Amino acid sequence: MIEFVKNALAEDVGRGDLYALVEPSIDAKADVIAKCDGVIAGQQYVDVLAKVEGFEVVWGKKDGDRFVVGDIIAIVKGDSHTLLRCERTVLNMLLHASSIATLTRKYVDIVEPYGVKLLDTRKTRPNLRVFEKYATREGGATNHRMGLDDSLMIKDTHLKTIKDLNSYIKMARKKIPFTAKIEIEAETFEIAKEAMKCGADIVMCDNMTPDEVKEVVSFRDMNFSHVLLEASGNISLTTIESYAKTGVDAISSGSLIHQANWIDLSMKMN
Repeated sequence: MIEFVKNALAEDVGRGDLYALVEPSIDAKADVIAKCDGVIAGQQYVDVLAKVEGFEVVWGKKDGDRFVVGDIIAIVKGDSHTLLRCERTVLNMLLHASSIATLTRKYVDIVEPYGVKLLDTRKTRPNLRVFEKYATREGGATNHRMGLDDSLMIKDTHLKTIKDLNSYIKMARKKIPFTAKIEIEAETFEIAKEAMKCGADIVMCDNMTPDEVKEVVSFRDMNFSHVLLEASGNISLTTIESYAKTGVDAISSGSLIHQANWIDLSMKMN
């Protein structure tokens, strides 16, 4: 996290803030103000920046809190050169993370009444996976795997290379860590049944209709109650409730991250 924050600041500062060459530094204070409604995320990263750069942050909201227009998210205090040098980095981290958290919370509010977990995906921007998945957590989601080493997920592309799924899973159990789960992506009811019969821990119902997912849920409940079911594929705010009603354990959506539009925050010097 420290290196991420330092790199973010260095990208903006370049060889130095030209403003500081002209004006002497004075004691200063600034408010980070909400100009729209949303959910805050990014506090942990701003706190690291404050520690590295030697300024103080007094939070009016903490990670995961909702805010409305006009709320003071935070008050930053320090010398003016430092605050002005760090202003854009502070706002960019808060804006990026809070935008993801805000959209994520909208999804969570829909699925929570059904007892369904909302999962993110690996559809993240390069070198920003930890940051963006942190933002979905603050919005109320649960992280799916962070990378290929978390669990063995066999997608449709993998299945094209596997001649005998049952034999493959038996061999995988001998080679992967004891605690690692095996998840298989299924685009049809028949593939989902085969995945359960072959010993999958999790079956992802990918790009199925809600009615097709219900059929998989019914088969699971009657025959393999220990298997977890995940729905995925073209999940949006308008469709997610229909999937939450099917009885699946979790729903994953890449749109939590790649469809998040930036919210509006600003920093005003006092």
